[in-house]
Amino acid sequence: MSLTPARERLLEIKMSVDAPQILRIDTRQDDVRSRLEALRATLSPRGDVVSPRGRELTLKVFGQPLTPQQVVEKICGDVARGGLAAVLQYARQLDGSPRDASALRVPPAELAAAHARAEASFLEAVRRIAANIRQFQQAIRHQDVTVARGAGVTLRQRYVPLDRVGICVPGGAAAYPSTLLMTAVPAQVAGVAELAVVAPPTRFGAGNPDLLAVCHELGITEVYGVGGAQAVAALAYGVDGLPRVDKIVGPGNLFVALAKRQVYGEVDIDSIAGPSEVVILADDTTSPAFAAADMLAQAEHAPGASVLIAWSDEVLRATHEQLRVQVGGLSRGELIVESLRDFAALIRVRDEDEACQLTDWMAPEHLHIAVEADRAMRLAERIRHAGATFVGPFSPVAVGDYVAGPSHVLPTGGTARWASGLSVNDFLRAGSVIQYDRGALQAAADDLRVLADKEQLTAHRASVDIRVGEG
Repeated sequence: MSLTPARERLLEIKMSVDAPQILRIDTRQDDVRSRLEALRATLSPRGDVVSPRGRELTLKVFGQPLTPQQVVEKICGDVARGGLAAVLQYARQLDGSPRDASALRVPPAELAAAHARAEASFLEAVRRIAANIRQFQQAIRHQDVTVARGAGVTLRQRYVPLDRVGICVPGGAAAYPSTLLMTAVPAQVAGVAELAVVAPPTRFGAGNPDLLAVCHELGITEVYGVGGAQAVAALAYGVDGLPRVDKIVGPGNLFVALAKRQVYGEVDIDSIAGPSEVVILADDTTSPAFAAADMLAQAEHAPGASVLIAWSDEVLRATHEQLRVQVGGLSRGELIVESLRDFAALIRVRDEDEACQLTDWMAPEHLHIAVEADRAMRLAERIRHAGATFVGPFSPVAVGDYVAGPSHVLPTGGTARWASGLSVNDFLRAGSVIQYDRGALQAAADDLRVLADKEQLTAHRASVDIRVGEG
């Protein structure tokens, strides 16, 4: 019996996953760290992961095969010097945007119309999710603290929201209203007065009615149909019709990540993020079907790194089989197969101790401890470095991506060793308020003079002496 072309392609995808193309590592005989470092280097902002279309477009626009870093430097420099004209030029060349400058901003009436047309069930889900995010972010929000140190001294730490924030929402291969929720709602809980959203002018970006409907639902009126490095530069430097912001947040492709690094210092940024990643810890209680589903969900980001660490040969084997079984029914199966081939790994460790040590060293963006719940919580306490940890068989990463409440904008590429996920507190600026009366200054004067004299800063000493007299 002959197969239809669709069935032939499905079989090809299944065979591709089933073939020994997923990286396999056994810590009992392999140098696991060097192999994983090579994988991580590929996915970092230095890894030059650019699609063939991206390379082709670079050559077309710039006339030479520039590296992503060179492209970003050129775009940001041109926007800093040329303002809106440079943004429009790159928008036409890279985004396909219209020439009319006013068309960069999506009219508020269009946001309202998208909201009016949106499915009631979608908006109801958005409201519930936004409420979840607000509840969590309000609970962790920094509060002003006052310290009274004896008579005459009042010290205060206060938190002031940023005035204006730019939010990057991807829109190349899929629409991401969830990213808007996970960035805008924490900023609103902080008290940020102005939010400017940039998204590519595509059917998944600024042309996506669901995204526009969520903007309207959240009260966001500034939405601009521009993406890539030119959008980041416009937010950072400010151009006619798009005032500069204080901070830029939100994910994007390699060019967006590099552009955020380029403009840091002109504005603050959340992070320089690479592709999404998950590490799954599995034992003989883990469902191979669940583990495979989580690996496929991460690979769906395309690129997205999926790493399964297990001390059970049977779980590794069965999960690999489940990858083959499940991928055929997924809408982005071909892209998922490419991600699994290029960025996935199945790792056999000796025991749970080695699994915890290896995971801590990797410091993944997402950690799913996919073992029975009580044991999972104990393992979670042993692993210090992860952007977000998901505990037990019924806590898939997708609940963090969509509904739980903590932001899904998380540190990637091992930066969870020192970086944190985005939260309400990233939109607050801390400042101290210090008040001494004359008696308190007199009591502190001797210690102050000692340090001022040691550092030979006589004007510092004099500024105290003139108030309280020579000690």
